[in-house]
Amino acid sequence: MSRILVAEDEPRIAAFVRKGLTANGFTVTVVEDGPGAYEYALTGSFDLLVLDIGLPGMDGFTVLRQLRAQRCAIPVIILTARDSVGDTVAGLEGGADDYMPKPFRFEELLARVRLRLVSERATEPTVLVCGGLQLDLRTRRAHVAGAVVDLSAREFALAETFLRHPGQVLSREQLLSRVWGYDFDPGSNVVDVYVRYLRRKLGGDRITTVRGMGYRLEERD
Repeated sequence: MSRILVAEDEPRIAAFVRKGLTANGFTVTVVEDGPGAYEYALTGSFDLLVLDIGLPGMDGFTVLRQLRAQRCAIPVIILTARDSVGDTVAGLEGGADDYMPKPFRFEELLARVRLRLVSERATEPTVLVCGGLQLDLRTRRAHVAGAVVDLSAREFALAETFLRHPGQVLSREQLLSRVWGYDFDPGSNVVDVYVRYLRRKLGGDRITTVRGMGYRLEERD
């Protein structure tokens, strides 16, 4: 049985989420402040964190940054009334796996929780390799020709997506869905920006632009 940590200081919402998740077979623990969310998440006893941003004591962005700084890889779904594009990008940049604005439908939250848990538990290789590029999924480290390369959480997720589909053209929409897990504005250039980041760090010729279609990680010796 999966254990879900819910960090939410609004009692009505916390009770609503707890009741719904419990009814669907999850074990749920609710904390009402940022320091509590951080300490509970670090225990390693939970499979997923549903995190509000406006928490007392330490806001959700800070909780998330500190968890990722400690290499805590717990999947995080941000659930917040702060739904501006800036806040969304800040949450995902900080290492969140998904972002849901309030008000929300419980059925959608449940679907996203299940999706993240299935993704975490699927049998998969722990190291992805393609043409001198190596990603260790356990340590979250990248190596290029044997040298360690520092990647942000979102850069790593984008690189991982490419390495899971070497030689395959991936559209911007596919990359947004798989890496950001959020329905960005169609005019957003976040994918293009992060591809540029990866090219600078991994090598400019590794990721090819396929005009009108998307991007492709080149398979090479």
